[in-house]
Amino acid sequence: MSSKKRLSVARLEKGGKRFEVVVDVEKAWLFKSGENISVRDIIEGEFIYYDARQGLKASEADLKKFFGTSDPYQVAETILRRGELLLTSEQRKELTEAKRRQIIEFISRNAIDPRTNTPIPPKRIELAMEEAKVGVDPFRPVEEQVEEILKKLRLVLPLKIAKALVVVKAPPAYSGRVRSHVSKMGRVVRENYQSDGSLLLELEIPAGMQSSLIEKVSELTKGKGEVKLLRIE
Repeated sequence: MSSKKRLSVARLEKGGKRFEVVVDVEKAWLFKSGENISVRDIIEGEFIYYDARQGLKASEADLKKFFGTSDPYQVAETILRRGELLLTSEQRKELTEAKRRQIIEFISRNAIDPRTNTPIPPKRIELAMEEAKVGVDPFRPVEEQVEEILKKLRLVLPLKIAKALVVVKAPPAYSGRVRSHVSKMGRVVRENYQSDGSLLLELEIPAGMQSSLIEKVSELTKGKGEVKLLRIE
């Protein structure tokens, strides 16, 4: 099983028997994380095994009995969706760290300190996760884990998930560029062009993105734009 790709085995037990398929570990992980990746791009070869390392292939009769089909891609998809992905300790560590970074980014974008209504730096969230001994599942989507993680974090760090309603003002020379870029950062609630061509854009964004929005508007308008916070919801 040596290859330039990092290979592993996905395994599922059915009816007291073990079924395995050899997979590209990164693509298999992304697939299990919810990304739309073709099974054909994930598995190595068109074989289903009882024991992949020994090369012991599963019989067509057993595949039809336990999976309702002998098509290797359909069987492999079931194994990937319902089974476990076997990883070395190094692979699991890398995938767990990548998921942890995704969770930190999600919380940083969406949460604020309720005492000041200001964003919380990613480093502060990272330290709080360590202090609260927060565990991360490398295979569960961020959205499925974040509520549990927030409960633990609130024991050591005041935070809340919130939206910010802001008004962006851009001079006429930059209004089109600002409208194009900034509207992708949140939901446009209202927009209005003033008599001189200036843009007033009311925008709802994740509360933790206020600093990013201010920086983006300043960059797009060479410091001539404005961002005003209306309220936190």
